[in-house]
Amino acid sequence: MTETDLGELRTALEKSLRGTVRGEVAFDATARALNTMDASNYRRVPLGVVAPRDADDVAAVLSVCSGLGVPVVARGGGTSIAGQATGTGVVLDFTRHMNRIVSLDAEARTAVVQPGVVLDRLQEAGAPHGLRFGPDPSTHGRCTLGGMIGNNSCGSHSVAWGTTADSVRELSVITARGDRLRPGRDWSGAPDGLRTLVDGELALLRTGFPDLPRRISGYALDALLPERGADVARFLCGSEGTLGILTEAVVRLVEAPRARALAVLAYADESAAAEAAVGLLPYGPLTVEGMAADLVPPDAGLPRGGAWLFVETGGDTQAQARARAEEIARVADVTGSGSRSGSLVVTDPADQRALWRIREDASGTATRMPDGTEAWPGWEDCAVPPARLGGYLRDFRGLLTSHGLRGAPYGHFGDGCIHVRIDFDLLTPAGVGRFRRFSEELAELVVSHGGSLSGEHGDGQARAELLPKMYGPRVVGLFERVKDLWDPAGLLNPGMLVRPDRLDENLRFAVLPREPVDVEFGYPADGGDFSAAVRRCVGVAKCRTPAAATAASDSSVMCPSFRATGEEEHSTRGRARLLHEMLAGEVITDGWRSTEVRDALDLCLSCKGCRSDCPVGVDMATYKAEFLHHHYEGRRRPAAHYAMGWLPLWLRLVDRTRTARLVNFLARVRPLAALAKRLGGIAPEREIPRVAVETFSRWWGRRAGTDARTGAGTGTGTGAATGTGTGTGTGAAEFAQQLGGGSGRPKAAMVVALWPDTFTEYLSPSVGKAAVRVLEAAGLSVTPLPALPEVPGPVTDDGGSHSPARRDASRGRVCCGLTYVSTGQLDRARTVLRRTLDLLEPILDPALVPEVPPVVVLEPSCAAALRTDLPELLPDDPRARRLASAVLTFAEALERHAPHWTPPRLDRQVVGQTHCHQHAVLGDAADRRLREAAGLTGALAGGCCGLAGNSGFEKGHYEVSTACAEEQLLPAVRAAGEEALILADGFSCRTQLQQTAQVRGHHLAEILAESLPDA
Repeated sequence: MTETDLGELRTALEKSLRGTVRGEVAFDATARALNTMDASNYRRVPLGVVAPRDADDVAAVLSVCSGLGVPVVARGGGTSIAGQATGTGVVLDFTRHMNRIVSLDAEARTAVVQPGVVLDRLQEAGAPHGLRFGPDPSTHGRCTLGGMIGNNSCGSHSVAWGTTADSVRELSVITARGDRLRPGRDWSGAPDGLRTLVDGELALLRTGFPDLPRRISGYALDALLPERGADVARFLCGSEGTLGILTEAVVRLVEAPRARALAVLAYADESAAAEAAVGLLPYGPLTVEGMAADLVPPDAGLPRGGAWLFVETGGDTQAQARARAEEIARVADVTGSGSRSGSLVVTDPADQRALWRIREDASGTATRMPDGTEAWPGWEDCAVPPARLGGYLRDFRGLLTSHGLRGAPYGHFGDGCIHVRIDFDLLTPAGVGRFRRFSEELAELVVSHGGSLSGEHGDGQARAELLPKMYGPRVVGLFERVKDLWDPAGLLNPGMLVRPDRLDENLRFAVLPREPVDVEFGYPADGGDFSAAVRRCVGVAKCRTPAAATAASDSSVMCPSFRATGEEEHSTRGRARLLHEMLAGEVITDGWRSTEVRDALDLCLSCKGCRSDCPVGVDMATYKAEFLHHHYEGRRRPAAHYAMGWLPLWLRLVDRTRTARLVNFLARVRPLAALAKRLGGIAPEREIPRVAVETFSRWWGRRAGTDARTGAGTGTGTGAATGTGTGTGTGAAEFAQQLGGGSGRPKAAMVVALWPDTFTEYLSPSVGKAAVRVLEAAGLSVTPLPALPEVPGPVTDDGGSHSPARRDASRGRVCCGLTYVSTGQLDRARTVLRRTLDLLEPILDPALVPEVPPVVVLEPSCAAALRTDLPELLPDDPRARRLASAVLTFAEALERHAPHWTPPRLDRQVVGQTHCHQHAVLGDAADRRLREAAGLTGALAGGCCGLAGNSGFEKGHYEVSTACAEEQLLPAVRAAGEEALILADGFSCRTQLQQTAQVRGHHLAEILAESLPDA
């Protein structure tokens, strides 16, 4: 079909659908780009996307598409790994409207659900009745019941509760011809001719299907045997939307155990673990999951070994569950050495969740080898009889080695099902050829062990071509006859399961540029290749989880904008998909100038939550900054980029002109404030923060001057006041002596350099003052930066450390460049960061100071920028890495350099939120230990405050900003007692609290300082 013909078809199709469908009809570039891929290696560009409101809409879509000969693909969460949720026609998105639990009958233990309902919502509905849906894939927070039925999904509890097919009672289905059927047992809902076809092939159905718990491949025609109840609903499970479109399902619920325990068993390798797994099944475990050391972090706290089984047990009481877990630990063949045991029984729910997260995130973490090499699905979930799993794994490892490939097996060892991502080269013809050869040989290996090509995720395009190796030509021919009976025109999800596309066609990497894209950040984890960074998103869609975790052990941030809007384009995955299509240039054709990508990134808060919460480490905040840099290069930017991106410049100007009081007064005059906000691109609902009349540096200079003249205070400040607003200073040589105790002088107290970030310096100097008091009370010597005059030595013109440029830079202020980075002004950010490095030359030059002193940064977002953005924007400057490695948070500085100091005991409850940048980049373990030592009880909320620097201040963002705050932070604060302390280390978090809840948040340093003896 020519482009002209395709355009005419798209126009006619869109017009007809808009005239008959009540739900949303989207044929724009954004909608099409968001649906080109699922979580597989494959990519297909749809003509359009429809979000049906009900079954009538589905029937209308099928009628229109049938008349025009356009394929239809049903899509749920888009987490399919074999390519079956992609298509070239119309994609039906059930997650927008058809996402309800219609009813739940606790007495009958059944529920009626629509296809777009997320599994976790059903689990939440059943929990008050002590019920749950048995199967639970690792994507339970975003996969839909429709997708689970289409793939016959299983999950870790299948040894106890089976597959989705075991939990389906009745389905409501619309065929391509518009027939509305209610498939169930005893041929209920069967189309004309199906029973006759089956009756003619009973012998083949009784002998042609391997008997194993995880046989997902092909059509489950043996479910139609009379001795199995002729269950049409069960037969349709796993048909991947190729026979009919599901509109409703009646599912069975099971009784959830009241208590659970987890036995973690260590083995030498995954083959040994696999051989032991089958022996545990008679003890009635809920799970028997296996993982090798490749995927387990070294600090996970597991028993020593090369592989582990996670065996969950249940009971009516915690004692009963624990006793069952201990029994399994006793009878299991475990290995151990030294003082460490080969088994571990975990009963604390939080600790169990932490271990299960390692397993659930494996589908993402497995996409990177230990050396950073990319790994891909394709042979993600083969299954063999459990008793043969150990031997199969040894043969599988041998096959990998023979092809020069690597992979890290994990998965459902109790059911003989193995997941693995393999480091295929899918970018070059030679690599794709090896992918095909390996696939063919692995299919033969699986069949030789009596297995199924798919044990959970379906065949899709990845394996359907090889089904003849598993079933033989007669059974595959029968599949084709069944397909033709249900869907004679081949309208539904063509290219899947029956008459499939080749497994090496439609690869999603083929459209990406072969040469690295010219970019600003270094992308060190991706070899400097922006395309590789974008490829990180494999579509597991953890960012689409509708709610942030609430338990302290489960705290998460990603993805606040998606949770606020529910729109795919505002998820991390959606934005990554748009960037992928931008690089491909087929759907999104204007590259860095793309308005589709710009609009999708507009509501990205740059919270960096995805950097840590995404299993594959997608860093959308960095990608956004990169895109904005190129998008506005040589063009006028939005007003907010100048107003808030240049915030350090404006605040420094206010300080130099001593006009803080005037600015604060004018900001309270409503007409003037409204004009300023309109000119600055600031949301009219926002208040302009007050500027400090006395900056932190001026306070320090005044304090240090007083100390020098009178001996007042602690005497730990270094130098005298300069009166310039840049703090105090000492020469580089003297500073080096102070750090190392040179020239025969006794070594002074540990010196820490305090970073006067823009927010602490100009907007909340009370935080800096409090930090100085606490650090000094802990016995540390505090020196704010910049604390050095211009670099000593002769002036040169070679650009070296004593060049005029660097001497000029030494008269400026240090700055992390955060506001420039977040608005994509990367040239300016790089200039600011180089100036900062020049200014700090005396402490970054190994010849002067062998070890950079600890640099304490009080604002988490600034600390994160120094840790990550600085070395990634200046990857070739060794000073950047030296400074980044020296950056500490307030709590880290106390823990590392004042370990014997005991904080004042407060014994108070705290509520608030861990700063999103601290969660994502810095970590908060030291903060939690410091709070515990101070008697500050209570867990901080997850999620994001929603202000996120300039994002929440920008015009048009207020509604989403407050929605993010209302998810966890504001409800937690409102529910807290009057005695509770509101903890918020970030200036943005404190501002959001003040402007939306009218409460004052405190930095941890402020809370501790107020309780010091001399407070």
